[in-house]
Amino acid sequence: MKIVHVLTRLLRAGSEENTLACCLAQARHGHEVLLVHGEEFDPGLRASVAGALRVVTLEKLINSISPPRDVFAFGQLVRLMRDWQPDIVHTHQSKAGIVGRLAARQANIPAIIHGVHILPFVHVGSAQRLMYLTAERLAAKFTRAFIDVSQGMREICLANHLGSPDQHHVVHSGFDLARFANARWPQEPHLLLGTAAGEPKPPVVLMLAALEPRKRHVEFIEAFGQVVERIPNVRLLLAGEGPARPAVESAIERSPFANNIRMIGYHHEPERLISLADVCVLASMREGLPRVMMQYLAGGRASVVSHLPGVEEVVKHGVNGIVAPAEDVGAAATAVADLLENEPYRDRLAGGARLTDLSSWGLDAMCESVEQVYRSVLEQAPIAARPNDTRIRDSLAKQPLGLHGF
Repeated sequence: MKIVHVLTRLLRAGSEENTLACCLAQARHGHEVLLVHGEEFDPGLRASVAGALRVVTLEKLINSISPPRDVFAFGQLVRLMRDWQPDIVHTHQSKAGIVGRLAARQANIPAIIHGVHILPFVHVGSAQRLMYLTAERLAAKFTRAFIDVSQGMREICLANHLGSPDQHHVVHSGFDLARFANARWPQEPHLLLGTAAGEPKPPVVLMLAALEPRKRHVEFIEAFGQVVERIPNVRLLLAGEGPARPAVESAIERSPFANNIRMIGYHHEPERLISLADVCVLASMREGLPRVMMQYLAGGRASVVSHLPGVEEVVKHGVNGIVAPAEDVGAAATAVADLLENEPYRDRLAGGARLTDLSSWGLDAMCESVEQVYRSVLEQAPIAARPNDTRIRDSLAKQPLGLHGF
């Protein structure tokens, strides 16, 4: 198969990691894979995959709405797809999902698939909701399949008339489960925590999230004072990078508890940070079903997470984590303090986390499921649009998928 993946941004965040895992698996399975991303990207991340994939940057493809640039990016994508003639176009993220699917339709691509990592019309103002929903419904007319990261995402799509039930496939966002289950503390943890060498580890709260406004780092920093008042030596670790870094840095500088907060940026071993934490937190206002929640669980840590669509599929309140109201960051901070003060309860939640069945979040399970969706879509494509390349027909006829252990 010839497969094009289109992303709005290529940063170190969940949807990008999900997409790159699929791209690399598909390339190793013998498919031709082209990754197209927009203006915002992490050069190191791009370089890390450029040897295995063809990667193209479209500088006119940006996250915010900009009709002149959006039209230009649409034209670039149409030309690229007509030149490359892929069998599958798989779009990800909101802007690339709209522009990319419309471009694929214009280029007469036989199979157009959209990955629903997050929905842009959830938890926004009424005008934004109407605009985003109208655009999503337009693109949905040309979409042959949706790959949803959670059942919650699927249900919201169907409730808003985005595709039919048989077009939606729930595929959890995979990662290396064993890596998190078997992790140990980082080397020299005192350097991360800002404590003296040999000093006992203070209570640690970890927020592992890209620095984006919807993750609500600023709001949690503002609410974190109530945690410090109850546990004075606590440390809050903020691990991640992103466009909201200046706002987060400013919030830390304004906080009277700045000495308790450590912003450590992107960390290439997040599993070790989870191992170091006593409580993990995610205070997002909009998500799909972020795999960081599953990483917290795989690492066997008590966690406090916002009530997001689909969260109940895996986080059971009071059993393997705490689910806080999505609209109340202060409640999340209160729950964190309660857990730090109540060690038996915290240990019980950590035990529940370790017992959670996360098998459907494995890398192999995700990549196999995605390829099954591709084959199903190609088999159902109109005869005139089906690929004629014998290599592709042979691929469709192969028996096991052969992605195990990639």
